Amino acid sequence: MAGQTGSDIGSLVSRNEATILPEWLELQKNAGTLHTGRITEGELQAQSRNFLHLLRDALAQGGSNAGHAAYEPAKAMLAELSRSRAQQGFSPSETATFIFSLKQPLFNALNRDGAFSPEQIASTVGTSTLLLDELGLYTLEIFQKSREEVIVRQQREISELSTPVVKLWDGIVALPLIGTLDSHRTQVVMENLLQTIVDDEAEIAIIDITGVPMVDTLTAQHLLKTVAAARLMGADCLISGIRPQIAQTMVHLGVELNVISKATLADAFAVALRQTGRAVVKSRRVEGTGFADKKIGGREA
Repeated sequence: MAGQTGSDIGSLVSRNEATILPEWLELQKNAGTLHTGRITEGELQAQSRNFLHLLRDALAQGGSNAGHAAYEPAKAMLAELSRSRAQQGFSPSETATFIFSLKQPLFNALNRDGAFSPEQIASTVGTSTLLLDELGLYTLEIFQKSREEVIVRQQREISELSTPVVKLWDGIVALPLIGTLDSHRTQVVMENLLQTIVDDEAEIAIIDITGVPMVDTLTAQHLLKTVAAARLMGADCLISGIRPQIAQTMVHLGVELNVISKATLADAFAVALRQTGRAVVKSRRVEGTGFADKKIGGREA
């Protein structure tokens, strides 16, 4: 019976496509699909016509069973549409409207078509509602997964951008951290720092945590992992940005970093210069020029 009903719906769509398609497009436009500017009317029309054809073929071969193999092309098209709209910034409701707005034109065609008895109309309405609901839920599931993938990728990109390694001087690099350290971000920090140590042949790496709002036991463990990894690459580490509140918290938690720490990045940089045999010397003003000779690291700048 379900298979026969599905076949009837397929025949209905085939006979009334000329009226179903424009009504469906109008409902989608009224719902604001085109107002976003992310899709053109031509693209929307092509997508709607393509799905209508795939749905018609699936109904003819697989009845109303959305799990039938005949529905795979239609589902593949919905999956591609959902992923595309997730990347374009459509909302879940805007994406779901593509399927759910098809119900009304289909019911209108059913009422106009004279080939169905009242009993067949009632059965067809129920079957088509369940079918479109299932396809709509499938569309939303793919959309949600795609949005999550976009968010994860964006978080990864932001994490990479927020952990730059800066070259301060020959053999001295600094890693200013901003925000909370978690396991994934620690891995990104390690990779960026170790690669920079290799590329610049750095002897000392300064990890500045001025922008880290809180240091707990887990954060300290992540810092220690980064320090240990840098040491394995032959670079000594300094930690700067230890504020009074953070120092008190670390003492209270019994956290020991076992590494030289300074309150500011400038203090840590001065230590790094001394450890590499360099020094910062006060400038000597040159008369009549308004400029000064500066000696940094034992060389005139």
